[in-house]
Amino acid sequence: MAVNLYDSAYELEKAIRNSAEYTELKKLYDAVNSDESAKRMFESFRNIQLQLQEKQMTGQEITQEEVEQAQKTVALVQQHELISKLMEAEQRMSMVIGELNQVIMKPLEELYGNPNQQQ
Repeated sequence: MAVNLYDSAYELEKAIRNSAEYTELKKLYDAVNSDESAKRMFESFRNIQLQLQEKQMTGQEITQEEVEQAQKTVALVQQHELISKLMEAEQRMSMVIGELNQVIMKPLEELYGNPNQQQ
C-alpha cells in the first residue's frame, strides 16, 4: 500500500510545530518582537543579512565597509540577551531541520549513492 507523502509531510509539520525546539524558538521570537528596542535591532540585523546574501547570490562584490557594518551589527545583537537567545534557538532549529533533511533524503541517497561518500 502506497503512503501519501503529502499526509506524511503535514504530520511532520505538526511534529515540528509541537517540538520543544520550535516552541522555544517561537517563545523567544515573540519576546523579541514585543520588545521595541530588540525588535528594531533584530530587524536591522536581518536586513543586513538579507542584503549581503542577495549580493552574494547575484555575484556582486561585498565592500569592506559592508563587512565592517555587518560585524558591528552582529556584535551588537549578540550582546542583547534576548536576541542572543533567539539566535541560539534559531541555530538549534536549523540543526533539527538539517537532520530531518538527511533522513528525508536517505532513500534517494541509497538509490543513487551519496556523492560525498568515497567508493
